[in-house]
Amino acid sequence: MKLTLKIWRQAGPDAKGAMVDYPIDGISEDMSFLEMLDVLNDKLIREGQDPVAFDHDCREGICGMCSLYINGRPHGPERHITTCQLHMRKFKDGDTIYVEPWRSAAFPVIKDLAVDRGAFDRIQAAGGFVSVNTMGNLVDANALPVPKAHSDKAFDAAACIGCGACVAACPNGSAMLFVSAKVSQYALLPQGRPEAKERALNMVEQMDAEGFGNCTNIGACSIECPKDISLENIARLNREYLVAEMTKES
Repeated sequence: MKLTLKIWRQAGPDAKGAMVDYPIDGISEDMSFLEMLDVLNDKLIREGQDPVAFDHDCREGICGMCSLYINGRPHGPERHITTCQLHMRKFKDGDTIYVEPWRSAAFPVIKDLAVDRGAFDRIQAAGGFVSVNTMGNLVDANALPVPKAHSDKAFDAAACIGCGACVAACPNGSAMLFVSAKVSQYALLPQGRPEAKERALNMVEQMDAEGFGNCTNIGACSIECPKDISLENIARLNREYLVAEMTKES
């Protein structure tokens, strides 16, 4: 396959960026999108040019690092997959492919296609945990029965990999789907109830402090989420936050 890649190049956070054209050929349809970028970078290095910086780690759709905006969509044209799971067979010989980083004020560009998603880490640190008794008085697992429906929904919410596709897809740059998934995975389980109110308040407060936009229920976040996280979680977060706000001590 012969392709024309239009890739966002930016030397650093304060540098001015621009789209740069890179013609490339010899691409197999069996390559993943990241393998195709590896081929491009090998070519650039041989030519004495600076390779394109992009995030990647597991390349198995688990870690969420491979966050690229491809032809106007987070993670590319296929639904419910990450960029590393996208294969070149989804494109045609002669295609022009636009590759950009996540566009969000809360995700500043580090270099080229790599962005700083530390905002997500700080939101999780603000409340994404449960208190566990480690003093030897352990409770048997069966002592806390959990309805199957609740455990299934908690598991579905916990599938969020924090890639940021929801933020990139949202015209408001909202992180509500991410935060709601992290709140829901605990809110639905008895182990998560002791800190439920504090968790909802602290995580939403941190989300706002990071500069994410407001949610206006457009729904693009869920559609573009590689793990198909449901909008139902946003409704749950709103309920959790409202109860916590109305019952907190003044």
